[in-house]
Amino acid sequence: MTIITTIEQLEALYGQPGETSTVKEADWLTPQYRTLMEASPFVALATAGPEGLDCSPRGDAGQAVRIVDDRTVMMPDRRGNNRCDSLRNIVRDERVALLFLIPGSGTTLRLNGTAHLSADPDLLASFAVKGQAPRSVIVIALERVYFQCARAIVRSELWNPERHVDPVSLPTPGDILAAMSQARVGGRAYDEEWPERAAKTMW
Repeated sequence: MTIITTIEQLEALYGQPGETSTVKEADWLTPQYRTLMEASPFVALATAGPEGLDCSPRGDAGQAVRIVDDRTVMMPDRRGNNRCDSLRNIVRDERVALLFLIPGSGTTLRLNGTAHLSADPDLLASFAVKGQAPRSVIVIALERVYFQCARAIVRSELWNPERHVDPVSLPTPGDILAAMSQARVGGRAYDEEWPERAAKTMW
């Protein structure tokens, strides 16, 4: 097995990136990147902390993030499982990375920056949906933003309905919980109750 252990070995294998790979990077939200971000209802949020790395799916109605200005975006922390893995990391290590997906588009958008959490009452209220405000808002200072080419989306056929997986063929959350807890929690009842529970706690 040949293991690459140095940057020199890596560059010898891959060479240097071309201009199209480097000129696209900006330290502010260009008009084109703003348009892509406004079209994205889903983002993967990557953080780091003492316990390791975390990558969390985030989605919202319309836009995944609110654009404040060319160097600042905000993301409400909507209802979830209360593990707070990403939030714990941000409190201790401000570095974040975001990957925006746009339904139907092969182009993705990547953002690197630093973040902090705000619990300002007026800010939380501004993100309220159906009377429910988030408990915190992630405020992100943009450092780098650039688009990612479509090869991964094209290869995976992510948006091709003919490639969609039948949910019946997959283990359900109830199945997984039951298996991991020796049936203390989860099971069929969990799956049957989830749609109603989720509808009541979406925001």
